[in-house]
Amino acid sequence: MNVLSTFSAPARGLVVAGAVALVVTLLKTAAPLLSPILLAIFIAIVATPALAWMRRKGMPKWGALFVIAFVLLDVGSLLALITTGALEGFQDSLPTYQERFAALAQQFGGLMGGTGVDNPADAATDLLDPSRLTALVPGLLSSASGVFATGLLVLLTVIFILLEVPAIPSKLKAAFNLTETGEARLKRLLDNINRYMLIKTMTSFATAVCVWLLLKFFGIDFAILWAVIAFFLNFVPVVGNIVMMIPAVLLALVQVDLVTALMVAAGYLVINTAIGNVIEPRIMGKGLGISTLAVFIALLFWGWLFGTVGMFLAVPLTTALIIALDASPHTRPLAILMGPAVTEEPAGL
Repeated sequence: MNVLSTFSAPARGLVVAGAVALVVTLLKTAAPLLSPILLAIFIAIVATPALAWMRRKGMPKWGALFVIAFVLLDVGSLLALITTGALEGFQDSLPTYQERFAALAQQFGGLMGGTGVDNPADAATDLLDPSRLTALVPGLLSSASGVFATGLLVLLTVIFILLEVPAIPSKLKAAFNLTETGEARLKRLLDNINRYMLIKTMTSFATAVCVWLLLKFFGIDFAILWAVIAFFLNFVPVVGNIVMMIPAVLLALVQVDLVTALMVAAGYLVINTAIGNVIEPRIMGKGLGISTLAVFIALLFWGWLFGTVGMFLAVPLTTALIIALDASPHTRPLAILMGPAVTEEPAGL
């Protein structure tokens, strides 16, 4: 007999809540270690079909792993070179942008003169303080070495995970006595995550290309940097599409004028609407079965728990959580609440 069945319903609720709070606290404490491991797990899930395809074509395991490692390292190095090079150029151009930014702050302060704000020019200057950006860019460049070291750790973890891929199903079956239903549920989880990550990577790349073309058309500086930012922020649900446009629109305002900034913002909205609301849903189909509210709450929760990695992996992590909750009749109501809208069956006569 289950020990919890001897407790009353409120007591069981308190025990479960305490256990969940303990687990969350431990995860939060171990977040610096778990974040790169989680990222490596999801990269390995995406790379597993490519590994299986090369193995079916007769390539040795070490050869297939070398190809995957080379591709991942090459792509990561290319992105790092592009980003650091653009950030260095942006840092060199900051004095010019600061002068223009200060002039815009003064103009904005003049517009605020009739709002009743005391010393509107000083308030606008404090609000639009370019020194914050000046301090931010060198910090980003100085942290590049730490990001590179973390990337190597993630790459090594991916390789070791891929080495264990052939033995993982049998180990899970022996360790957890998986039934056919459990194996089907695990396969559905892996297929859903793999499909989501692949489709999201393709749509993020398409978003980055469109953003680069848009900014090049208007002559906005460092278009490649804002395109790389758009690629990564497209993985962040709900708010990523909004945040990605802010630096490019501000630069368009500083570099050119208000009309150009508004046109750049409109271009971002068209790109995000076309790819995020039209093309992506058509490719994704019914998606991963997560309600919009659950996605937003998951973004806040996983971002708080695992930082930036949690925000990028909010959707696949929530998918895994829903499938895990659906496995037990005690937690299935939570899975239903976090899932998509339920179509009510018409009542019979």
